[in-house]
This record gives sequence, C-alpha cells and structure tokens, in this order.
Amino acid sequence: MTHQHRRRARIAFSDSAAKQLENLTSEAEIHALDRALVVVSVNPDVGEPIPGSTAGPQLREYADEVEHVRLLYWVSALGTVVVVAFIEV
Repeated sequence: MTHQHRRRARIAFSDSAAKQLENLTSEAEIHALDRALVVVSVNPDVGEPIPGSTAGPQLREYADEVEHVRLLYWVSALGTVVVVAFIEV
C-alpha cells in the first residue's frame, strides 16, 4: 500500500497581514493562529472561495469557529505557497 504525502504549502504574509501579526500579543491568539495556518498549509482548498474578479488569484476565506480565527488568503498557481492577506483572531 503506497501513501501519497502532499507537501505542506509554505505560508507567506502580505505586508498588511505581517503588520497584523505584530499586534498579536497573547499566547492564546498566537496558538489559535498557528493552528489555523497549519490547517490551511495542509489543505489550501479548505477555505471558501470569495466571489469577485477573475483577473487575479482567487481569494479564499477560512474561518475556524472553535479557535475564533479568520484568514483571507490566496494560493499560488502551483499550490505551494499560501499568501495570507488578512488575519482576525
């Protein structure tokens, strides 16, 4: 039995998301965000597509109701990089 292991996508942050990261101060917020980022890196298609223009990358929204985290992100053409555009914890 062979197992196919999909590599995790690399996470990158837009400038605005990086600034949002700087404002996270509590361990609980950081832990909750880490869990959400792992979910998205393992399965970039987990989020719901956000309707909009087809000219650029498809924005997606991932919301974890348990951890109270919301991410807006897009996935690179090869699915190897997830760029987080917005973080809400």
